[in-house]
Amino acid sequence: MELPRAFLGWVVVFGLCFVRWVSGFEAWNVSELSHVESHLSVTDSLLVGLTLIPSAASKGAVCLDGSLPGYHIHRGYGSGANNWLIQLEGGGWCNNLRTCVYRKTTRRGSSNYMEKQLPFTGILSNRPDENPDFYNWNRVKLRYCDGASFTGDSQNEAANLYFRGQRIWEAGVEEFMSLGMRNARQVLLSGCSAGGLAAILHCDEFRGLFPRTTRVKCLSDAGLFLDATDVAGGRTLRSFFGGVVNLHGAGRNLPQTCTARMDSTSCFFPQNLIANIQTPTFLLNTAYDVWQLQASLAPPSADPHGYWRTCKLNKSYCSPYQIRFLQGFRNQMLNAIKWFSMSRQNGLFINSCFAHCQSERQDTWYGRNSPYLGNKGIARSVGDWYFERSAVKAIDCAYPCDRTCHDLIFQH
Repeated sequence: MELPRAFLGWVVVFGLCFVRWVSGFEAWNVSELSHVESHLSVTDSLLVGLTLIPSAASKGAVCLDGSLPGYHIHRGYGSGANNWLIQLEGGGWCNNLRTCVYRKTTRRGSSNYMEKQLPFTGILSNRPDENPDFYNWNRVKLRYCDGASFTGDSQNEAANLYFRGQRIWEAGVEEFMSLGMRNARQVLLSGCSAGGLAAILHCDEFRGLFPRTTRVKCLSDAGLFLDATDVAGGRTLRSFFGGVVNLHGAGRNLPQTCTARMDSTSCFFPQNLIANIQTPTFLLNTAYDVWQLQASLAPPSADPHGYWRTCKLNKSYCSPYQIRFLQGFRNQMLNAIKWFSMSRQNGLFINSCFAHCQSERQDTWYGRNSPYLGNKGIARSVGDWYFERSAVKAIDCAYPCDRTCHDLIFQH
């Protein structure tokens, strides 16, 4: 099923998002917003070619179908020549053999289906008027083809599936080191959605690859997935994540600061990780994340009569009860980041919008009408935090106070 996507206000209808109902879980690939957003001005965007990693095969670092992993890189210059930004691609997860077998026939499980070129927009843009702090850095997008946020290390011979996310991560980092990242002065590890979760999971591991003199920080965009109760009182996302972790053998690669005290599934949830991250980290998230609303809070399995259907498509159709439920979700998010926010080295931009992923889209990252908090937009907030120009702990008031949102609205 395909749904046209529209943005509030002046933003025109564009793109498509795909909804798949799998094992009672709504695997909605809204983390592909960079591709959708590119339709707004694709002729003006920088297109960067796909590079495969031949050395990955000998390490067993392969996509779900056994094909080589890949990345896109645009080299830095001038003051940014020795600085690196690594963007981990998002795109959901697969939690059982059936969904992983399907996934390996798409660009999310095989480099054979990946786009040969991708537009670099938002935080990946090469234009100072679109990306003032990182435009001339070495900017890399590591493609996502394992289905477990770059953490798995297993395989299923009968289904001919390779769960090698951890090895892909390691092969990618090794490749970038050989291209000059080992001599970097400044590095930022970022990611959106499933890639935002991966940036949290691998943050301290990444920091450990560099000397202390290198400034290394992490940015998670729309990666704050919560172990929340759904509208039927169940734990849809916890059940789903449990399938991901167990199938992919991800437990051994999750941060030991968490697995030493909690089960592996719990350690796939950022709320149980962020308080112990030693590396400076920035959380960019909407308080009413539409992916979590669609797939975790009110999936069809928890809403068989469709009471939440119109609310999920457009917040304007939410009843007072539904808004109260969503306010409870926001409160849970604020509680989850309480300890994280107390650290001076960390940054926050939690806006009360109905959206998902704001760093790769040009209209939300940096533009005339981009979202802002405290008279500061997302790009400036991340830049001020990264370069330590000022502290950034921006948390929006509850809906409906924010009039700068680029909310996602869906039509039948």
